[in-house]
This record gives sequence, C-alpha cells and structure tokens, in this order.
Amino acid sequence: MQLGKAAGAEVLSDFVAAPPRNVGTSPLGSLSSYGLASGLVCLAGPPAAIPAKKLDILSQSGPAELWLDPRPDDGLTVAAPGAHVLLHSAEITMTEGTLTPILPHATTANAVDLRRVGAHPDYWYPVAWSHELPPGRAVGRRFAGEPIVLYRGVQGRVFALEDRCAHRQVPLHLGVVAGDQIKCHYHGWTYDCSGKCVSAPYFGKERLPNGVKSYPVSEVDGIVLVFPGERTLAPGRLPASLGSFRRKDYKTRKLYREVACHYTFMHENLFDMNHQFMHRKQMGSIRAQCLGRDHGEQWAQVEYSFKRTAGKQSIGEQVIVDLMRARGEKKRDFRDYMRIRTDYPSQSLKVWLGRDIEETRDPVLDVWLGYTPWDAEQRSNHTYGYLSVKKPPIPGLIQLAWPFVTWFTENIFREDKEIVEYEQRAYDAQGADWNNEVFPALHDLRGVLARCGQL
Repeated sequence: MQLGKAAGAEVLSDFVAAPPRNVGTSPLGSLSSYGLASGLVCLAGPPAAIPAKKLDILSQSGPAELWLDPRPDDGLTVAAPGAHVLLHSAEITMTEGTLTPILPHATTANAVDLRRVGAHPDYWYPVAWSHELPPGRAVGRRFAGEPIVLYRGVQGRVFALEDRCAHRQVPLHLGVVAGDQIKCHYHGWTYDCSGKCVSAPYFGKERLPNGVKSYPVSEVDGIVLVFPGERTLAPGRLPASLGSFRRKDYKTRKLYREVACHYTFMHENLFDMNHQFMHRKQMGSIRAQCLGRDHGEQWAQVEYSFKRTAGKQSIGEQVIVDLMRARGEKKRDFRDYMRIRTDYPSQSLKVWLGRDIEETRDPVLDVWLGYTPWDAEQRSNHTYGYLSVKKPPIPGLIQLAWPFVTWFTENIFREDKEIVEYEQRAYDAQGADWNNEVFPALHDLRGVLARCGQL
C-alpha cells in the first residue's frame, strides 16, 4: 500500500498497517485510526513485510526516525526533535520525546478541510447539454456563484459571457440573440461574443460603456464546457472526448443531477466502493475487494473486484452482466474488474467482465462524470455524465434490455444522491470536516483534490 505525498508535505512513504492501538487520551488519539500501532512498518522505499517498531520518513529537516514506544500509555516517541511532517493527513510537529499534532482537536483528523477547497477554475466544466442551445437561444448557468450566459449565434457557434448587463446588472440570458450578439432585455444594450458593448441605443458609438467578461467555451460530445479561469490555459486542457459517447458499439444514456453537496463528496462517493451495503436493496449484499491503487499530482485511481455474500442480482444488474456473456458460457470463473479514476476535475468508472481480463479489451461499462459547483460556497453541484454499455452481438437485444438498465442505474444514483446530501448536512451542522477516513485509496484521492483545488 502506497501512502504517497500528502498536500504541502515532504513525506513519501510506504506502509504496512497493523491493527490500531489506543495511544492514549492526548490529541495523538486522533492518529490511532490511521493504523499507528505496534507492528507498523513505514519505510521510505518499497513496503516491508516484516513488522518493526521503527519507521523512517523524509521530513522538512531531513531524514528522521519515528519509534513506536511499547508502553501503551506513552504513545509514540521520536528520535528527531523539532522536525515537521505531514503524516496520514494529520499535521504533526516532533518535539522532545513525543509527537504533537498541530490540529487543535482529536476529532479534526484532516489537515485540510476539503469542503472549503473550491473547484479550481483553470479547468473545463460542463454547464449545459448542446441540445439546450438551439440557434438564437440564451440560457443562464453558474460556476461557483459566477453567473454565465450561454448563447448560440445564428452560425451555430456557442458563446459564453458574464450573465449581467454592465448597465443595470440584470441577467443577459433574458435578452435577445441577434446574429452573434446578445441584446439586454432591459434597455437593449448589445454585446458581441467577446463581451464588448457594441451598442447602447441612446449613446453615440464614441461613448460606449465598458463590456462584460467572456469565457472560453467549447462543445465536446454533446456537452457545453466552460473554462472559468486563466484563458491562456484553456486550449491545452480541453478534453478530446468524454467516455465512450462517440462509439457506435456502445449504447449511451445521459446522466444529470442537481445535488445539494460539495463536489468533493461526489468524488469520494464514487471512488469508495466499500459503501455497497447501502445499495443492498438494488444488488443484494456485495463485498468490494480493493485490488490496487495508484495516484499522481492530478490523478488517482483504485481497482476493485466484487463478491456477492447474500441476496440476488437485480434484473438491471443481471442484464448488464449477461449481455456480455457469450451464449451458453458457464458463469463459473466469470469475473469482474472495476477501475475508478479521478483525472481532476472529472471522474470515470470502467468495468470489465469475463475470463482472462485484459486492459486492452473494451470495458462492458464506461461512465464519465463531471461536477460543476453552482453556488459561491460550493455547497451544491450540477453533475453531468454519460453511462455507456457495450452492445452485445445480437442486434436489437440492447434495446430490449435498456429499460432495465435505466431502472437499475437510476435507483443506484438516487441512493448515492441522498447519502451525499446527508453528508453535506452533517458538515453544515458540525462546521468542519470530522470524517474519520481509514481507507488508503481515499487518502490518495483527498490529496489530489486538496492539491488541485483552490483555497
């Protein structure tokens, strides 16, 4: 298991966790859930299989050794007083003979409150479906509280401007599209596609006021994307495609939700498949097995297989699996393999089924998701996505099965939406991120979200 490099830290370690041990009632107690226990191994190289009571780390002051004190009431001792590290998302300072967390309270186990980390504007975000913008129409959208008007000119191009008139600040999406320009509904002030005010009916052209902000905008696979940040970065960060939408050998359905939660809850919900108990009414009892994980500066991924422990497949789930099993093929040894990946700021989920699964084979299920924060505090988001299922060899079979696929996936998404909204309510009530996360893959993901987001 690879711990990786946490945000703002100079720690790169691998670890083998042992059962947690109570380290006392001091603030160090908040670290017990991260597996700081007798038998822990944490080395600056490949993970070791032999239990030890020493862990070597790279701190800001250079190499240091942390030692587990065998006395249960004394917790940890350290051989490098004064060093400063970030370990398992808990910020600590090494003082004489002990480790002292900088975090003020044991219940605050996270060095960075992700729910206060905004989605970084220097990326492309989905804001509308292309079909919502026929020529001559304008719609209002938002990114983290910023009002944006989208409109399609008579030649078919989509433009994005700040959704306010520079005159009385009323929304421009209430106005009229004229060619590639848009006229304010109130007094008829007119703006071109760059946001420049080109006409105010009762002013001469020499006295035209300032215009409004414009945004890079593009359409990819039927979704309108906006780039709210530094526009010079936009061309290099435009995604080439979104999932398997373009492929004719897949059948694809749109996914859309308005969800009352911070976008980071969405990332965590999809990434952590250990929550399958919640979907027991839809899928029976399923246990997820983490097969591996990896991450970089702007991405993280985790891989799973699943085992049914009780109950039966729903019709929808069975359809997705059986569509890809050859006729007459025995179910024995028919395996599943799932990969979930965050490539900031979007996510993808792919599932492979069969025997002798190879990565070069097409997945049976391919999901792409993008989360756009709506309000200024980013306590809500609009989720856009595509769910694509590989078509079976028999023509027309996918059409017959599609209502069951839709019913199954809708119920799964409904349950996920409900639970992340409960998480947001809990956060709002507590005023801080009290999540006690123990799954290493989630630590990888949270590190990516903290590094790439905007405080």
